[in-house]
Amino acid sequence: MSTPTTTRHPLPAWAETLRQKYLAGEASTFVLYRNVFDNFLVGGKLHNLQSFLVEELFRDTKKSVVEVSLERGIRSLNGKTSAAQLALAEQSGEAPDLLTQLHRLEAQMRSEQSTAVIVPYADALLPAGDPSFMAQTDRQTYLVFHRWSLDASLTQGDNITMLITESLGAINPGLLSNPKVAAIEISMPDLAMRQKVMAFFAPKLSEQQVTLFSERTGGLRTVQLASILASSQGHGLSEMERRSLILQLLQGTPDAEQRASTLATITAGMTPAEIGKLIEPGKTLPASDPNAEVLKVIHARKREMIEKECAGLIEFIEPKHGLASVGGHENIKAELLAIAKNLKEGNTTLTPMGLLAVGPMGSGKTFVIKAFLKEAGLSGVALKNFRSKWVGSTEANLERVLATVKAMGPIAVIIDEGDRSFGNGGGEGGDDGTSSRVIARLKEFMAETENRGQVLFVMMTNRPDKLDTDIKRPGRLDRKIPFFYCETALERSQVLRAVLSRYGENCVASTEELLTLCETLSGYSNADLEALALLAVESARNLALPLDAAVLSAAALDFMPPQERDMIEFMELLAVSETSRRTLLPKRFRDMATADIQSHLLAARKRALAR
Repeated sequence: MSTPTTTRHPLPAWAETLRQKYLAGEASTFVLYRNVFDNFLVGGKLHNLQSFLVEELFRDTKKSVVEVSLERGIRSLNGKTSAAQLALAEQSGEAPDLLTQLHRLEAQMRSEQSTAVIVPYADALLPAGDPSFMAQTDRQTYLVFHRWSLDASLTQGDNITMLITESLGAINPGLLSNPKVAAIEISMPDLAMRQKVMAFFAPKLSEQQVTLFSERTGGLRTVQLASILASSQGHGLSEMERRSLILQLLQGTPDAEQRASTLATITAGMTPAEIGKLIEPGKTLPASDPNAEVLKVIHARKREMIEKECAGLIEFIEPKHGLASVGGHENIKAELLAIAKNLKEGNTTLTPMGLLAVGPMGSGKTFVIKAFLKEAGLSGVALKNFRSKWVGSTEANLERVLATVKAMGPIAVIIDEGDRSFGNGGGEGGDDGTSSRVIARLKEFMAETENRGQVLFVMMTNRPDKLDTDIKRPGRLDRKIPFFYCETALERSQVLRAVLSRYGENCVASTEELLTLCETLSGYSNADLEALALLAVESARNLALPLDAAVLSAAALDFMPPQERDMIEFMELLAVSETSRRTLLPKRFRDMATADIQSHLLAARKRALAR
């Protein structure tokens, strides 16, 4: 058996893995999946996947390279067509069906050998599904490829078959379970590859800029990087035209020339109106961070591309405030600050795999978690509803999201109201097992140890009892952080001041006055306190009064918080029962025996759910 490549250029990691598996005789049929629609930079030349296989991987080692597709049938790809044309020609003048063409191709592979067969969109030719519901032609096509993978006379003849699909789950499972078929994942470009691509498309950038910009473009494919850099081809503004436009916008700014040159490099494909929205003419670049403006543009374009790539399945989270803006929750802030410190220092041993924030509604879970992301310097994405009514789409959607998230690391994946999305096995029954497969894949990804320090899952819920028990175990959601309403007047006053500060409102009430008011607000949630504060702000503005103790007291008398004490008590006890550390609990729960917690929880459940 000869090697499938003698190319002088270093191969991508996935191609080298394929080569080694082929040489070892492990398989001669390979399924390439995931990032199959990307471009690949090899030896200073940009290839799509098919041209890479033909011109780099099989150029010197395969006599014939042919494509098999539903759209175009079978055709030669490397110009060595004589034997293949004779084997595949139809004497009668009528185009043969694909099955007939496959049989003729098989005869050619046996007689001439050293043939590479490339099957793009293999999921269309070999779709997943119950065999009993498959059309006869689909079953016959499947049998051809299954037999090829096991036929020693074909495999020993230096023949190789490449099945290409974006989603591995879309391929016939019988073929994937075949021990002589190997699946090879084509991953997203890593940092080293992004640096090569960045330098290739934008040679005018400095080495320091290439490194910095490459670090900030994790999650983007090569084809996406190409679309935003100066050397990318298109019908829009050229780099020179973009530079001229930006210079006009920055006219009179001391560093206009430098800013225009750099911004022109990373605005390929943008219209004049889009460029105009990103430029800040009156702004001078800070000496401490001269690349801040460019990074802002890169971030905006990356966000746009990834949200489009994931078809709206994820949403970027950009918190404005850090933990310093959080009132109260001192024990929780201390815990999160320690986690943030480990993340910043790259101390993966002490970094949890995931966080579970539990507690009654309005206790500040979402705001505190977002503040933690800013404190830790983590990018964050919210995982949106990826379920689809189309069979197979749900799993494909999830795989696309997980692959993108992994390439963007370090990153936090936020799942709010986790009991709705992933409670009770992931959804209603009657979906042909889709929900259980989705949950199983998500749990598998959450437990992958190489994600520690790179992908942090954060789930928030006020009903952790509805969550799948296995998803809450250590190794997936390691730290369970309980949130409660403020216990003391001091904590409530801290929340009020923090809320008013975030909104830029000047509270002139003294500390003593605020404490006196907050003594009357027992049982108020953080959300209640924020609503009260904003009501006081509205009153002060309408009456043209300062925001003092009298205005706040009047607002407190007027405001009526929700009254659901039984449900709140139940959710508090759920948070107590879920916490991973007693030191995170309020004093009234900290020393409570486990048996007492459970008995109180059962009684609270009966009261809360009796309605």
